[in-house]
Amino acid sequence: MWSWVAHRITGVLTFFFLFAHVLDTAVVRVSPNAYDKVIELYKNPVVNLLELGLVAAVLYHALNGVRIMLVDFWAKGPRYQRPMLWAIIVIWVVVMVPGAYFMLQRSFITVFGGGN
Repeated sequence: MWSWVAHRITGVLTFFFLFAHVLDTAVVRVSPNAYDKVIELYKNPVVNLLELGLVAAVLYHALNGVRIMLVDFWAKGPRYQRPMLWAIIVIWVVVMVPGAYFMLQRSFITVFGGGN
């Protein structure tokens, strides 16, 4: 049940991100200066954490979507749905740990100084 809930939540979060992304990209047509300010705002470390959350949500949603398709369309899918859930969790962690490391490097440098 929790995978169902997480799938719905990550889908809604991805939808809202895409909606916001279309809006902030459309700002460039109205005012290039306003667009530049929006882009500058996105360089904030807090936004970097939100980006990490977005990547985590999209990755889970995609992996779980593949699992759902296998459960629905593969004859043996229902029998293996629990092992497949554990497999996507392992894949998610294996991808997210190094991904988070590389994504958060910019924020750590910004917050704690260092670099050039």
